[in-house]
Amino acid sequence: MTKIEAIIFDLGGVLIDWNPEYVFLDAFNGDREKMQWFLNNICTMNWNENQDAGYPLVKATNDLVKQFPEYENYIKMYYGNWEQMLGGAIEGSVKILKHLIDNRAYKVVALTNWSSETFPIAKKQFDFLKWFEGIVVSGEEKTRKPYKEIFNITLNRFKIKPETSIFIDDNLKNIQTANSLNINTIHFKNPKQLASELKNYNIYL
Repeated sequence: MTKIEAIIFDLGGVLIDWNPEYVFLDAFNGDREKMQWFLNNICTMNWNENQDAGYPLVKATNDLVKQFPEYENYIKMYYGNWEQMLGGAIEGSVKILKHLIDNRAYKVVALTNWSSETFPIAKKQFDFLKWFEGIVVSGEEKTRKPYKEIFNITLNRFKIKPETSIFIDDNLKNIQTANSLNINTIHFKNPKQLASELKNYNIYL
């Protein structure tokens, strides 16, 4: 087996708990069905991912309000109350990250789909974001996962060979793109599973 030299972490869903439900379940008075309809049809994940690729938040909000004026108040909550969507650190994953950093045997970086406008809020809130050798933020690069371009930006910027790296992400589409570029991958489910799968690469915690 090739010796692993670099580990690339996704952030949201792997190290940071982020979920629009933390805002909208209250907004819809606990009516999960109404909330889910709104998130599936108005403020969708595809819409949010457009901002992750650099589209301005104010413009995105105004575009959607013009399209769905009856939902104006709810639409404005999405980025107006965005900080409340951060549920906190996924502690088990942060412990794994710390071990890998302390080990000093690996180059440890992050690759995240995140708006450049909201990422500074996360940086203030989560000290462990300072541990990485570097973080590639989609909103700053004007492209996002699962497109190959942002993976190549990451590999080139940090001089990482794909076959000697592991990419950790909770999104299967992102994992598939990484695999197509000969990057080793772990499809994240929970910290225990992550620790177990790292052993497959002779990385013991």
